[in-house]
Amino acid sequence: QVQLVESGGGSVQAGGSLRLSCVASGYTGNRKCMGWFRQAPGKEREGVAVLYTGGRSTDYADSVKGRFTISQDNARHTVYLQMNSLKPEDTAMYYCAAGQSYGTSWCQISGEYVDWGQGTQVTVAS
Repeated sequence: QVQLVESGGGSVQAGGSLRLSCVASGYTGNRKCMGWFRQAPGKEREGVAVLYTGGRSTDYADSVKGRFTISQDNARHTVYLQMNSLKPEDTAMYYCAAGQSYGTSWCQISGEYVDWGQGTQVTVAS
């Protein structure tokens, strides 16, 4: 089992930036897909960005392309989400998630993610 702990959320003005961090522990060997999802009040959870921990493959939601960047530090078992040009519609609880790549070298938001963190709140004021 993999444990995921998020940090870095907070409140910012529109146009501001935040960087989220997700530290993974436990057996992470087969969790080659890691990324971020979010859920706003009254809305379904949606994928934001994911990456393949064994390479450079990434996948982003159209709504965040050009503004958010996902990255990793394998030595620290940490995945980051740099969020720039934040908008009020980015307000949500952000969750870190991990899943398998099933032998492929790429990951997609639409993939299966089985491990989840507790979430970190991001609030963007207009």
